[in-house]
Amino acid sequence: MRSRLAKRPDINWGEACTMKARKPSATKSRAERGSLHHSVAQDIGARILNGEFAPGTLLPNEAEWCEAFGVSRTAVREAIKMLMAKGLILSRPKIGSRVQPRAAWNLLDRDVLTWYCAAANPTHFLVHMQQVREILEPETAALAATNRTEEQMAEIESAFNAMADAKTLSAWNTADVVFHQAILLAAGNELLVPLGLVIESALGSMFNYTASQRGDIGRTLPGHARILAAIRGRKPNAARVAVRQLLRDTARVVDQVASSPQKRPRAAKA
Repeated sequence: MRSRLAKRPDINWGEACTMKARKPSATKSRAERGSLHHSVAQDIGARILNGEFAPGTLLPNEAEWCEAFGVSRTAVREAIKMLMAKGLILSRPKIGSRVQPRAAWNLLDRDVLTWYCAAANPTHFLVHMQQVREILEPETAALAATNRTEEQMAEIESAFNAMADAKTLSAWNTADVVFHQAILLAAGNELLVPLGLVIESALGSMFNYTASQRGDIGRTLPGHARILAAIRGRKPNAARVAVRQLLRDTARVVDQVASSPQKRPRAAKA
């Protein structure tokens, strides 16, 4: 029987951020053994982000984790090292592992951000993600209009066409994320690339909710078309303005959620 320590947090919002709980198998291939510590780290990390282990909490010791997960001390130690590298915990000999303050968490780590957007208060997540988009996307689009290559332009157009052809919410959201990622890659700033790749799943969760609230998955296609035209025409200011117009539409949805405490985002069905 699985120990209470290995209980998974209840994660039920955001298709792009859902995680499957599983106890490691007693019979493992070499590849499975190699990823075993990642599975353990994911379970513990998700529960830290979920609030089950609050900042300052002293975590169970190695022996307790081994019993809870049915794994070796080596796997637990590797998991602890991974969580330390992500800023979630601090581990010291003879003291144990303690959850770090939230300010120390590396939310731009792909794993940590995935756990965060699954476990965070939905309204809090939407508001903060909208702020990130308003800071990042207008200038990214302006850079893309200046620096994009023909090949990159083709990638943006391909994603737009996929949005136009989408018949389901899932297909629309996938194409929408690719559209924005293609613009970021076309900006020509190498430091922006890892940032954009990291927030990919968070964008997916946000689009999943905002598109479902609008009702018509194609309603914002004209707004995306204006962004596309500005980048194609190498008009940075027009691209900047077009993105801000699109974000105002999203902001209205986010504001409605933020002003309705009883309303909580749900995973939309395609």
